[in-house]
Amino acid sequence: MKIKKGDHVMVMAGKDKGATGTVIAAYPTANKVLVEGVNMIKKNKKVTNQGFRGAKEGGIVTQEAPIDVSNVQLVDPETKRPARVGYKINEDGTKVRVLRPSGKEI
Repeated sequence: MKIKKGDHVMVMAGKDKGATGTVIAAYPTANKVLVEGVNMIKKNKKVTNQGFRGAKEGGIVTQEAPIDVSNVQLVDPETKRPARVGYKINEDGTKVRVLRPSGKEI
């Protein structure tokens, strides 16, 4: 998977097309990523007595759901446009990610 935690990405398909955000978590086995503020869902949370001073917390919570990695692209920090990602081997033998249009290292 070429998208990692902390990357700034743009959604290319789906109900949140055009939205940008930071990757909160990456799930390589499922080919999914969790993007901040994208694919928001409502979830029912059970009431617990573990809140502040024994207050009951629960109800309907809004949170992000994972989105398929094929629906997001990395955003070029200079041009602010989505770009494909590739790999390049440095002269010292390390593998680094590069942006395809410009060839700059990430």
